[in-house]
Amino acid sequence: MGKISLEGMEFFAHHGVWDEEQKVGNRYIIDLHIEADLEKSGVTDHLEDTLDYGKIYGIVAEEMRVSSRLLENIGHRVLSRLRAEFPEAGKMTIEVSKCNPPVGGIVKRSKITLENH
Repeated sequence: MGKISLEGMEFFAHHGVWDEEQKVGNRYIIDLHIEADLEKSGVTDHLEDTLDYGKIYGIVAEEMRVSSRLLENIGHRVLSRLRAEFPEAGKMTIEVSKCNPPVGGIVKRSKITLENH
C-alpha cells in the first residue's frame, strides 16, 4: 500500500453558517490523503493503474461549488464521491480549512478532519 496526497488545494467558495458568509464567500484549503495499492502503477508506469490526480481534483472542485453551512458537510460529500469513484482505494482522510473564520477574534483558519475507511 502507498498513499496519494493532494495538499493545499485552494478554492474561493460560498460556504458558511451565516447567510452573509454564503453571499460574500471565503478562501478554503483542502488536504486529501488516499491510501491505495501503488505497486502495479509503480511497475507499469500507466495512469490507468493508479488513481488519477486530475479526476480526484475535479471531484473536489465540483463539491466545493455546492454551498454548505458546515465544513463537516463539505468533507463528507467529498469523501462520499471519492469512495463511489474509487471503491478500490483504502482509507481516505480529508482536512477542510476555512481561512479567517468569523469567530469574533483573530484565527488564521478553522479546520476539520474526517476519515473514510
